Amino acid sequence: MPGGFIHSLPQSKEAFTAGGVWFSSGNPEGALVRKSMLMALIPIAALLASACGSSSNTTTTHAKSPASTGTTSSSASSAGTTITTKTIKPYGAVLVNSAGHTLYVFAPDKAKKVTCVSSCASVWPPAKLSSGTKASASGQVKSSLLGSDPNPGGGRVVTYNGWPLYTYVTDTAPGVAHGQALNSSGGLWYVISPSGKVIKSKGSSSSSSGSAYG
Repeated sequence: MPGGFIHSLPQSKEAFTAGGVWFSSGNPEGALVRKSMLMALIPIAALLASACGSSSNTTTTHAKSPASTGTTSSSASSAGTTITTKTIKPYGAVLVNSAGHTLYVFAPDKAKKVTCVSSCASVWPPAKLSSGTKASASGQVKSSLLGSDPNPGGGRVVTYNGWPLYTYVTDTAPGVAHGQALNSSGGLWYVISPSGKVIKSKGSSSSSSGSAYG
């Protein structure tokens, strides 16, 4: 054999080296195949480790997503009924709801509790509050005078200076007060000013051309 190719002569028939590669006398080709397979598996193992890491990161990201939904729901549920003001001749500035419809107080309530129920409430619907909400002030309305009373029919009714507030079904348009000083459903009905004073004057109400919320 050429010099230098065989580095050592075998002491037995079991093994020898040639060209820097160890051969087993039992199956020299098998040793080379196993070495090739081992080298091929190394990059595959690295790819699997990388894939596992990406999967873990993705799971963590999805786990955080429900938190923002809870915050949104909480903000939405905090919205309440808005009470504002509008100038209605000849009464001046009076309380109205967010649609501009006049709000009234019922004399028998005596600024203490809701007494207009059943058939009365079908003609004079109370200014109801949604569960878990509070009335909010706009225009000349004073937040300190806003409150609520239990409604015998269920839920709560917005109050102003202690008076439960109602609308009137005949007031089909904003800026009118057809229920002012009307004796109906067992008592008198009046509009109320932003100061909390009950206005008892009579008169034919009309929407002021220059009226505006606030």
